[in-house]
Amino acid sequence: MKQHRLFWLIAVLVAALALVAAACGGDDDDEGAGGETTTEEPSGGALGTVEIAPGEPIKIASLQSISGATASLGTDQVRAIEIAIEDFGEVHGRSVELQSEDDGCAAEGGTTGMQRIVADPQVVGVIGTSCSGAGVPASQIASEAGLVMISGSNTSPSLTSDLEGNANDAFQPGYARTAHNDLIQGQAAAEYVFNELELTKIATIHDGDPYTEGLATAMGNAFTELGGDVVLATAVNKGDTDMRPVLTEVAASGAELLYFPIFQPEADFIVKQARDIQGLNAATMMAADGVLSDTFVSIPESEDMYFSGPAQPEGSAYEEFVGKYEEAYGERPIQAFHAHSYDAATLLLTLIQDVGEDRDGTLVIDREALRNALYETEGFEGLTGTITCDEFGDCADPKINILQNTAEQETIEQVQRNVLFTFEPSE
Repeated sequence: MKQHRLFWLIAVLVAALALVAAACGGDDDDEGAGGETTTEEPSGGALGTVEIAPGEPIKIASLQSISGATASLGTDQVRAIEIAIEDFGEVHGRSVELQSEDDGCAAEGGTTGMQRIVADPQVVGVIGTSCSGAGVPASQIASEAGLVMISGSNTSPSLTSDLEGNANDAFQPGYARTAHNDLIQGQAAAEYVFNELELTKIATIHDGDPYTEGLATAMGNAFTELGGDVVLATAVNKGDTDMRPVLTEVAASGAELLYFPIFQPEADFIVKQARDIQGLNAATMMAADGVLSDTFVSIPESEDMYFSGPAQPEGSAYEEFVGKYEEAYGERPIQAFHAHSYDAATLLLTLIQDVGEDRDGTLVIDREALRNALYETEGFEGLTGTITCDEFGDCADPKINILQNTAEQETIEQVQRNVLFTFEPSE
């Protein structure tokens, strides 16, 4: 009897110890047999999801330069985005709501504008920025928040790659653009100056902005590779109004052409004051797409200037877009990148349509899947051509025109039509 009772006590003790061991094991981690996790998998990829309740709109944002001297650049693009949203219609049966912020064409504006955008976790993606200087900090903030950001006018090589398979220093995951990489625009400008104008000595001026410095450098490097000589590569500061010291330096360098791919108002002061500098008043002047606007080509001193910039689209789809633009805003497009922003917005909405999933009335958009779909874009037909994105976000079908503003041209539209040379990069 005593022996039976002893066996019983031992059995109870073993069972109790087994329960304690099981409880302790459950406190460490949720692993079952074979080390496999038993924790329920989170919905969505590593970047999380946007979940939109029944009846709620899809939110996207625009971050463009809509104030100050470069307001025409951003305004043109915001209008194109609005037309794209209207043309696309509902996405998964939802309306699309646009949040518009100002990048000020500066790093500070890109930072504060994007911070306002990411404060709303329901924003799915961003179209912007207008200016590469704003795009550098904005793309980092957007990337860290898990967003996709597609620009219709950032062209600085620093934001994507060297076009030879190497990421540049400002590239951020989730960033892409439908505008060209300025390594291509720099090549186009150099080809025209060296081969068509037959000039061999140039000077370049930038203002320290990633766009202006990147394009001036790209043009200078391409020009040197062709056999030309960059006799002066210099810079001004944003906000400078007296350009005479730097222009005197250009005149002393013996440059036959001055290439200054900068924005207004600094470009205004350069072109107006250059004619007063001895030895420079007859020099050839060339700028870029940052000043391809009515406000610049209407300056009398800009007559006979050359410009490099994206080729404007042709065909019935583009003409239909222009008609809608004019009907909605009372004027035709006022800058160079409206079509690129239309394509950026249409691409974003298409990706949302493809990636979004309806789950019992709730629209779920996986941020990681959206980002992956962006970089996998191939053969997307836009106003600007066939859009195919590489791993660093260069998606454009690039064509660069060289234009001239002569006495016969009075508006930006007329200048855009006065094409002297078109450059398309080889494969």
